[in-house]
Amino acid sequence: MFDIVLYQPQIPPNTGNIIRLCANGGARLHLIHPLGFELNEKSCRRAGLDYHALTYMSEYEDWDDFNARSGIKRLFAITKFGQTRYDTPLYQKGDGFLFGRETTGLPDDIHQIFAEDRKLAIPMMAGNRSLNLANAASIILYEAWRQHDFNGA
Repeated sequence: MFDIVLYQPQIPPNTGNIIRLCANGGARLHLIHPLGFELNEKSCRRAGLDYHALTYMSEYEDWDDFNARSGIKRLFAITKFGQTRYDTPLYQKGDGFLFGRETTGLPDDIHQIFAEDRKLAIPMMAGNRSLNLANAASIILYEAWRQHDFNGA
């Protein structure tokens, strides 16, 4: 129903947890290379368990390849620099949510592609850096799914 997009993820357990999240939330997972690990790494497998078999997952060589092949019509960037709170938009089936690298987020050239209303932020206490990637993806996916009355659960 929804798409989670990870731009160059670096930490295998985060991606493993997001594989599991996507399987349980009915979302498709898109991974944009380069990855900071091999998908077959033990730590990624452990966190994702055998959920990768239950998840639609696509890999892309780079940002351009993703844009050419993903088929996502409406994409939101999840960023601490967003001015729109994540629970403000009315999500549509097939919407995608783009998350940046754990250490550096999304690069400026990708940030600039998005209109301000497509840059979403999760409220946090002032002065804190950011949420864990898998936690942020969970918050966003479950809000979008909640808006659709958890259809399919």
